Amino acid sequence: MNKNKLTNSISHGDLGNHSYFLYIFRNFKKDKLAMVGLGGIIFLVLIATFAPAIANSRPLCVFNNKGIEFPFFYYLFSPNSSEVLVEKTFNFLMLYIILSFFVFLLFRKLKKIRFYSLLALALLLAIPFFTVKKVLDKTDWQLRISNLKKKETVITAPVPYGPFDIIGSPYETSSKKHLLGTDNIGRDVLSRIIYGTRVSIAVGVFATLISIIIGTSIGLISGYFGGITDLLTMRVVEIIICFPTFLLLLILMATMMDLKFEQSILIVVPVIGFLSWTGLSRIIRGEVLKQRSMQYVQACEALGMSNSRIMFVHLLPNVNGPILVSAVFMVAANVLAESGLSFLGFGVQPPTASWGELLKEAFADPLRYWNLTLWPGLLIFFTVLSFNLVGEGLRKSIDSKSK
Repeated sequence: MNKNKLTNSISHGDLGNHSYFLYIFRNFKKDKLAMVGLGGIIFLVLIATFAPAIANSRPLCVFNNKGIEFPFFYYLFSPNSSEVLVEKTFNFLMLYIILSFFVFLLFRKLKKIRFYSLLALALLLAIPFFTVKKVLDKTDWQLRISNLKKKETVITAPVPYGPFDIIGSPYETSSKKHLLGTDNIGRDVLSRIIYGTRVSIAVGVFATLISIIIGTSIGLISGYFGGITDLLTMRVVEIIICFPTFLLLLILMATMMDLKFEQSILIVVPVIGFLSWTGLSRIIRGEVLKQRSMQYVQACEALGMSNSRIMFVHLLPNVNGPILVSAVFMVAANVLAESGLSFLGFGVQPPTASWGELLKEAFADPLRYWNLTLWPGLLIFFTVLSFNLVGEGLRKSIDSKSK
């Protein structure tokens, strides 16, 4: 039996023609609560991705004597926000999803052409995000929409306010004009909650990616080499674990903010990511220690494979279950960490919309400003619950596979 067959027999058991991940997903679908959580995550991702089409002060389309205008389209490539990278990333994803739908329809039966078309689409779509220059739009669209000329039609977003627009009095309660009221300076709360979804998803996902890369690499190296390498690595991990994580986050954020770096989310993501990998590294180390003595690893070593190939090509697929489960739970934890930092004033900085920042605005009198307490709090709860339900469903599915 060659090394590939031996690896597959241990990794996938007697799954026949079904892949490992397909088998896991089939078990996952049987868990109704996990599917509810997955639906919640998809809902949040769609809200974050299509935020400009849901809440925007600029009209989506204007019909007049000159023809058709798309006022908001230009600002998808050059958003008026301090967190430019996050906005451009989600705007790119929104346009790519829409255009990919048409590519699938056009090359429905031509898989190879469809693949290259989607790749070319991504490259071409990325060009305007790098080349379009930022322009300040001073047009008062609210005034212009209220004074439409004859033969002029405007199509607006469902929520016709941007997250930075001051369009009301401070702390207005829920009304037809502002469904969730306004914040401390008169900005629409619903619009800011929608754009705050982008911040939470971005921090949760990208900080988790950093943690996975660091934690998995260190766990693989420590577990595979053992000996003095394992001893020294685990002592370093234990030292990092002993640090009060949240206090260290506050210190690092305060230090970086003194440097007056505008894109605060680019500080929050690495800080959270670099401090949340220790638990994953210990889990991976334990799994690698179990796999280390198995025959397929010994076969790989006998064939003279390099250590990096054995670790990342053969060992890693056999420990991907704990990585998947840990990653989902880590996203939930990172969303909570970002909200906590923003609530304390050390996270994503105003005027960028954040759920934690909205909670902070209600801190003076939470009962009086209940709309700033209830809705962001519910969304944080809903997000964490969704990811935890999916994580628990994955854990059960992987456990059933191992049995």
